[in-house]
Amino acid sequence: QGTDVTEAFEAHHIGEGPAKLLAKFKIRDAKEPRNYFLTFKEDGFYRTLKRRVREKLKTIDTVTPARLSNLYTDVLLVMTYVMAVAALITRSYLVGALAGFVLTFAIISAHNYFHRRNNWRMYIFNLSFMNFKEWRISHALSHHLYTNSVHDLEISLGEPFLCWIPNPKIKNIFQRYASWIYGPFIYCVIYISEFIKKLVLSKNRLALDDLIPFSVPLVMYLATGESLTSVLNTWIYIIFSGSFLFSLIGFNASHHHSEVVHEGDAIRQNSDWGIYQMDTAMDRSDINKSHFFTLTFFGQHILHHIFPTLDHGILAQLQPEFVQTLKEFEYVFRECSWFEHIIEQHKQLARIETTTEYKGLPKKAK
Repeated sequence: QGTDVTEAFEAHHIGEGPAKLLAKFKIRDAKEPRNYFLTFKEDGFYRTLKRRVREKLKTIDTVTPARLSNLYTDVLLVMTYVMAVAALITRSYLVGALAGFVLTFAIISAHNYFHRRNNWRMYIFNLSFMNFKEWRISHALSHHLYTNSVHDLEISLGEPFLCWIPNPKIKNIFQRYASWIYGPFIYCVIYISEFIKKLVLSKNRLALDDLIPFSVPLVMYLATGESLTSVLNTWIYIIFSGSFLFSLIGFNASHHHSEVVHEGDAIRQNSDWGIYQMDTAMDRSDINKSHFFTLTFFGQHILHHIFPTLDHGILAQLQPEFVQTLKEFEYVFRECSWFEHIIEQHKQLARIETTTEYKGLPKKAK
């Protein structure tokens, strides 16, 4: 009671029905101003785009792209177990690494589903030792809404080893530049560290769905009859390989380019929420060209942030409305390649100077 959920409500409801229903329960206006400076004005960028998308969704095929996403996800899930067994049989480091990559593609694909109502595919995410229920808080209700701010739980995910906030008080010269070297090793242990945190640091009890990751070594053991030691050694290698790729993709998904807004940088006051989402991200043009890459590399990232409940496969069809609204508000939309983002993310790790002026400042066209 009393919690400001404006951003969460706006982002998760494209249709007008929920707002009309909510109006019936109004008691009074809030006595205090909102905690956040973000705005949702009817003539602002976000609601203008939302109205256009709402109408566009009535005219396009949303079923076929969603079914293709389901197919990709289901195949990746099956291949996760097949590749894990193959890695054990062949004793090949290459096959083991590929098994880890397929595992991570399945896990990232599952991210497409936990932004929606409960469904079985969201449980695939738990193969990572992370839990979709926790990510619905840290990711959907924190990172998505208050990106790159101190209210974004994910921006501090790698601290004190990986520090993206440009502040000399939280990262010294060693953290700024040595992270370029030890960063890949941190990438490899992200998955397993989540399980260790649950066992050692978390006050919450392990749930049944926290055991989902162990289904992989179980299948490996039952399918091959290999020794438990061999199974565990191969599985751990797969986990490390998958964790590396997950971090490489996730940390370079669009938010840590050195030219996007991070906590401490100049932020326009009373900023439209949609504009803020673009200020804190830089989309990757090469990833957005493919449905499969969009699903497995957190593609179409800005449109996904603005409309998180839509299937990733649908987002490309909203580009005309997105571009139209960008032109109307004279916003200079920025893109880069994934490789460039990787380079810029390392620059962001080293950056301690905050920006003092806006970039891509929009102006409503007359």
